[in-house]
Amino acid sequence: MSDKAPRQASDVPVGGPQGDVGRCIAQRREELGLTREELAARVGSAPGYIRYLEENSTAAPGIGVLIRLADALDMRLSALRGCDADLPPGIGRAARHPELIELSEEECWARLSTHGVGRAAIDAPAGPFIVPLNYSVVDGAIAFRTAPDATPATAVGTHVAFEVDQIDEALSQGWSVLLQGQARAVSDPGTVRRLNALAYSGPWAGGERDMWVRIDPDSLSGRRIVVRRER
Repeated sequence: MSDKAPRQASDVPVGGPQGDVGRCIAQRREELGLTREELAARVGSAPGYIRYLEENSTAAPGIGVLIRLADALDMRLSALRGCDADLPPGIGRAARHPELIELSEEECWARLSTHGVGRAAIDAPAGPFIVPLNYSVVDGAIAFRTAPDATPATAVGTHVAFEVDQIDEALSQGWSVLLQGQARAVSDPGTVRRLNALAYSGPWAGGERDMWVRIDPDSLSGRRIVVRRER
């Protein structure tokens, strides 16, 4: 099979904004330690077609191929299409038969633990703020770093809400988790060292942000939107 494989019926371009699909495929494949041959076997395609997708920025595989690739690479379909990079979530159309499902506490924690950025709703002196924050889940609580003079630091000693979500534009599905609780500063040196060691990343905002804040939950809830197929 040649590198530039012939287009098949399932390769009709999907409508809507497209990103560099090939770049996403190559990056995720390398993260998983897969060869093109191994990925092709998972997808049910040929290695030459995987190479074609990775090396051609204009490649636009159809929805069937994209779904198989997303499953094989263990990633969301919208992320594979590159939609996550430049567009705000929520511009897609609602599905025809959506259903809203409540998440259990265990499911809520599972989803919280897979994310590194959430949004904190804070009643600051200047008025309510909603700010995005890098966070960690440690010992059944949310912990994040900030600077003593930054807006997130005003959460200390107050009751705050913390939210994470994930939206798949292509499949019109998603979920959200809301945690509410009391925020307090972490001052114990040993606990601070442990949080620093467990943090996956430094603050995306950069700068000196060495103040840890912990949110101990008194309520946790979540919802998931799923799409039921027509029978």
